[in-house]
Amino acid sequence: MDKNQKTVLVVGGLIALALFFIEPFFGLIALVLMIAILMSLHIMGDTGNYPLVTVDLSEDAREIIVTNTGTAKAQNIRVALVPLDIDFEVASLDPDEESGFSLASMVSEAKAVVTYENADGQQFQRTYPLTALGAGHDITEPLIPIFGRR
Repeated sequence: MDKNQKTVLVVGGLIALALFFIEPFFGLIALVLMIAILMSLHIMGDTGNYPLVTVDLSEDAREIIVTNTGTAKAQNIRVALVPLDIDFEVASLDPDEESGFSLASMVSEAKAVVTYENADGQQFQRTYPLTALGAGHDITEPLIPIFGRR
């Protein structure tokens, strides 16, 4: 446990104990809220070293835009555009940083396969369909598709 979690645990425990002596029902409510806050802090700590590299096609379909939307630095990024036989690399991207790769001509449709790793050396691979008619990221797409994509 880090310092913030210990502080929340101690302060929340004292508040819950004080409220329990005033009214047991309020003490239990404070205990549940404290547990929810601790769970949130734990989840936040797990996602602290997670890069997420996305690849999009620019509006004029002449540039590939590589963006790190994660919470950690992405390193050794390699992008392969699948029927175009184009490979390029980006050394590293900090969170919320983007890089572009210009193409010689417009791309009507392609698939981008991205491999990258985080600072610990853990490798990730993602695939993105690129199309000139649907350029840009779909903001309605869920972050975690539970039931698959349509």
